[in-house]
Amino acid sequence: MELYSLRPAKGSVKKKKRIARGQGSGRGGTSTRGHNGAKSRSGWSKKENFEGGQVPLQMRLPKRGFKNPNRVVYVAMNVANLQAVSEKHNINDISVEKLYELGYIKKNDKVKVLGNGELSASLTLTVHAVSAKAQELVESKGGSVNLL
Repeated sequence: MELYSLRPAKGSVKKKKRIARGQGSGRGGTSTRGHNGAKSRSGWSKKENFEGGQVPLQMRLPKRGFKNPNRVVYVAMNVANLQAVSEKHNINDISVEKLYELGYIKKNDKVKVLGNGELSASLTLTVHAVSAKAQELVESKGGSVNLL
C-alpha cells in the first residue's frame, strides 16, 4: 500500500448537489426552490421576528413608560454618614475622590449630601449636589461646601 493509492471508503464521499444546471441534471427549472413565493426569489432572507404577515408581537403589546435621557442619578449621603466617615478615617476634607478611594461610592457615581442626622465636626465637602438643610448644617459648624 502506498500513499498515492489511498482512497476513501466506497460510499463515504458524496458528490456536491449541482443545482440550476439544466433539466437533464434533474435539478434544473425551479432548482429545488419550489414554485412561486418569496422563498423562491433570489435575495430572500427571513426577517427576524417575521410572523408570516401577522402583526408582530412587539407591535401587539402595549407600550408603556418613558426613559428620560437627561435624568441624573445621585448617591445619597446623609450628614450623619459623613460624620461617621470623618470619625472613622480621621479626615475633615471629604471629596468625591476620597469617598471613592475609601470604597463608599463607585467611580462614576454622583454624590448628593442630604441633611438627615447630626454633625459635630467642621467638614469641607466637595460634592456634586447638596440639599439646603445639609448646607445649613455644615456651614453652621464652620465647614464649607464646594460643588463640582
